[in-house]
This record gives sequence, C-alpha cells and structure tokens, in this order.
Amino acid sequence: MRKIAPGLIAAALSATPAMAHVVVVPDTARAGSYSAVAFRVGHACAAGDATLKIRIEIPAGVVSARPQPKPGWTYALDRAAGADPKAAPSAITFTGRLPDEAFDDFAVLMKLPAAGEALVFPVIQTCEKGESQWTEIPSADAPGERLSRPAPVLRLTPADALPVGHQH
Repeated sequence: MRKIAPGLIAAALSATPAMAHVVVVPDTARAGSYSAVAFRVGHACAAGDATLKIRIEIPAGVVSARPQPKPGWTYALDRAAGADPKAAPSAITFTGRLPDEAFDDFAVLMKLPAAGEALVFPVIQTCEKGESQWTEIPSADAPGERLSRPAPVLRLTPADALPVGHQH
C-alpha cells in the first residue's frame, strides 16, 4: 500500500483541480465516517473517443469500499491474493461505455480512516484509443505546480468536526 508524506498531502490539497477531468465529489468527508463519494469523469479521451474503463485505486487506510452498480456498466474488485474478502479492495474497475460528449459519476461507499488529512485516489481512464492516467501528485517542493493529470483527492476533516456533505 502507498504511503504519502505529509508535505505531499499539503501540496495535493493546495493544487487547483479546476482543469481536472476526474475529481471526487464531494471533495471533503469526515475521518472515520462511512461516506459515499463519486468519481466524476468528464472528457479526457481524444475527440470522439469513448471511455471504456475507469480504474480507481483505493488508498491504504480505507477500511471498506463498495461500488454502486451502474446500469450498462460492470465492476470488478481487485484484492491481493489471500486478502480478507471483507477488507477494502486495492482497486475498483468499472467497465462500460461513456460517450465523448457525456460525463458520469462512479460512486463508491467507503469506511474512511479515523485520522489523516487527505486520501489520494489514482485513477486510470481507458479510452477506445489509449488512456489517461490521473495519477499525478504535486511535489512538496512545488505546491502551486499545475499538473496535467492530477489524481483525485478527498480531504478529511477531523472525526469530531461537524458533519459535511453526505455523511452517515
């Protein structure tokens, strides 16, 4: 599982996702909560090229992750050999077809870690012709750096903070 240094978390939080085509919605959740978030996929393939797969890597610390079924799409859970079937998968891959002119949300219900600043979810978007890797994490040395393919980031608020977004 991937460990991310606190400086990189701060850099990721300060990055501006305005141009990002895969983002997490809502982008904030309470640490330790069950939270449903959606990975919003907009255009990132070549003009006229449809998206065929979305692979979402689940970061260390997420206790469980369950995809929401989508009409017209299938999903697969990646788990390490011998892993507890009740533990969070290492990745969720949705397979279907998203036309170039459309966007869609891929929802996942997660039990979030009890502490931390943020979770980074690398996403691979497979297109008819090629792929877009939404895996870039800003350097702690360049917190304002503009990235061409930033990974979606879910900010965590302290467990004792007031609830935000769609929390249980």
